[in-house]
Amino acid sequence: DPPSEDVTAHVVEALCLLGDTGSDAVRRGLRYLRREQRPDGSWFGRWGVNHVYGTGGVLPALQAAGRDMSRPHVRRAVSWLQSRQNEDGGWGESCASYAEVEAVGRGPSTASQTAWGLLGLLAAEGGERDGAVERGVGYLLEKQEEDGQWEEPEFTGTGFPGDFYIKYHLYRNYWPLMALGRAAGRIDDSAS
Repeated sequence: DPPSEDVTAHVVEALCLLGDTGSDAVRRGLRYLRREQRPDGSWFGRWGVNHVYGTGGVLPALQAAGRDMSRPHVRRAVSWLQSRQNEDGGWGESCASYAEVEAVGRGPSTASQTAWGLLGLLAAEGGERDGAVERGVGYLLEKQEEDGQWEEPEFTGTGFPGDFYIKYHLYRNYWPLMALGRAAGRIDDSAS
């Protein structure tokens, strides 16, 4: 596979969380991520559909690397995520976004894509003032089933973007759990 923003972001975040913030690999990864940001503020997603996934992965990587989250390119990403939030509080993006520019960041809300939007906003400390985080958390809590899972009929994973898509059955559960856990940590931190 060629390099991609989402994979690079996850590797950078993991290395930084393990204390490897100053390595050459992290520096090169951060340069790559900065270079690949789209003019609208988003990043491409290879293994999840699509720019909501990429952007929701890059912002936590930047935070883990200790980057200044008030920088203009970060604020542009936050603005992009906020502008793509659906009326129901969630985020969604159609597989058509790989071929149609007007579909980027647009689609019916899903649990995994809502989680990706939240992870990005939480990392960038964005969305609290306008209620985007609260609405996203509300969407996830409202859509959670009695058994603790989320339904997600949409394809939110990719095999080869533009060719075939995959239903990673755990995306609909572990991404929302991660986002809710980070949101709860943020709420707990702000209350103290």
